[in-house]
Amino acid sequence: MNKTLKLLFVSLLAVSMFLVGCSGKSNQTSGDNGSSTSPSSPSGGDEKKQDTLVFGRGGDSVSLDPITTTEGETFKVTENIFEKLLVYGESDTSVQPALAEEWEVSDDNLTYTFKLRQGVKFHDGTDFNADAVVFNFERWMNGNEEKFPYYTMFGGFKGDEGHVIKEVKALDEHTVQFILNRPQAPFLKNIAMSPFGIASPAAIEKYGDKFRQNPVGTGPFKFVEWKQNDRIVLEKNTDYWMEGYPKLSKVIYRVIPENTARLNALANGEIDIMDGLNNSDEASVLSNPDLQIIERPSMNVGYIGFTVNRPPFDNKLVRQALSHAIDKQSIIDSFYGGKAEPAKNPMPPSIEGYNNAIQDYPFDLDKAKELLAEAGFADGFEMDLWAMPVARPYMPEAMKVAEVIQDNFSKIGVTANIQTVDWATYLDKAKKGEFDAYMLGWTGDNGDPDNFIYTLLDKDSIGSNNNSHYINEELHDILIEAQTETDQDKRNDLYKKAQELIKEDAPWVPLVHSTPLLAAVKDLQNYKPHPTNSETLTKVEFK
Repeated sequence: MNKTLKLLFVSLLAVSMFLVGCSGKSNQTSGDNGSSTSPSSPSGGDEKKQDTLVFGRGGDSVSLDPITTTEGETFKVTENIFEKLLVYGESDTSVQPALAEEWEVSDDNLTYTFKLRQGVKFHDGTDFNADAVVFNFERWMNGNEEKFPYYTMFGGFKGDEGHVIKEVKALDEHTVQFILNRPQAPFLKNIAMSPFGIASPAAIEKYGDKFRQNPVGTGPFKFVEWKQNDRIVLEKNTDYWMEGYPKLSKVIYRVIPENTARLNALANGEIDIMDGLNNSDEASVLSNPDLQIIERPSMNVGYIGFTVNRPPFDNKLVRQALSHAIDKQSIIDSFYGGKAEPAKNPMPPSIEGYNNAIQDYPFDLDKAKELLAEAGFADGFEMDLWAMPVARPYMPEAMKVAEVIQDNFSKIGVTANIQTVDWATYLDKAKKGEFDAYMLGWTGDNGDPDNFIYTLLDKDSIGSNNNSHYINEELHDILIEAQTETDQDKRNDLYKKAQELIKEDAPWVPLVHSTPLLAAVKDLQNYKPHPTNSETLTKVEFK
């Protein structure tokens, strides 16, 4: 676009934004029921502040019972419906009180005793107490990977050799105690994770399997409705234990799959905040006086995974060859606008235990061809490369990235056929190991290296988050030792060794660590993006 046309476009955009400011949704107000109202009262009183937030996102949730999935769009919503015993700091992963006000840990790190917050009720009016905590953990530990995939953070399920939790018991109405089979260094950080929101036992018994569509927690917002692939509506919990909160009366999560369409909806006043902003659109948002950019702290990795029990990806040399064939810097330059760095390990540099001494597979097509020939594929082969159908924080333009990788692979004789499917099906097929190679990523849940390496690449996590179906017994032993070890320096050494094994086996090609961007209307305040990609909206309000 030449300079004159560009100036004309900016001028027209400014005019349209002015008109939106006069009549668009973002400057309308709403009462507690979320219905639009006039800016002033009939008697001519002060203008009423907007109290409905519309959040535009790229994909729908797959469940509203957080323990039943590992998917971030679910947690984005359920973090506001459910609460955990503990929570993270507003902008970090330090452990803070939540439904548990205080806790004690025994000297041998096998007994955790929690004093619970009193006077808290579930959204259905039933009491939160120690029995409710026991009910939830008993429900989870008696399940399996298919029903409750994230519970594998505790080493499996009741009866499994590696299961961490021996017993959960109510000492009195407001005291609950956990007895462990073995120490688990990240235990407190684990129970603060989004999947472990405490649900109403009465509601679980009432709804059964349909609890996924009828969530009942203790959080700042209550569930109202879910129109799948369209919207989820929450309303203010007027009995919330935190006095004066939440500030908003209603939150609506709208699904708008395409990033640019989502930005247009923001500019047109149809939504108030969006995630998955293309880096290429950052400048246009910054030039708009009615909008703001919000940067999420980076704690993620975007990657290509190989399903290692499917030929030819069961051959380490093939995986190493493909690792040499991807031009990561070109991908970053093209699609991340300087807000990313190349990845060489399965966890980001911000996590303790990161092994910076590891040398990445350099982009070297000749070396890639040499390794393919050594593996018996001198003439290459044909494969499917599955690309995510939605924008994710670690990869806002997955299909375009897939096209670059497809081109890279073609130069070593590998024909990659790009495939995709709807998001829920994509995740299900990946979990079942039905893909040759797939694009995914991970945003850390708790800031611990265990949450990346054990969660994503240990044999215990097959059926939950180890979509590559990768098994390395030496790695497993190291990771269990690292969980049990309470000296952080010793843990860090173990995780560094684990990353060396993973680098050699190449079950993934780590691609990128990104700084995700959100855009919002200028009047939105107190929105604190969390590095885990899930935040409560308790304190969010409009000026």
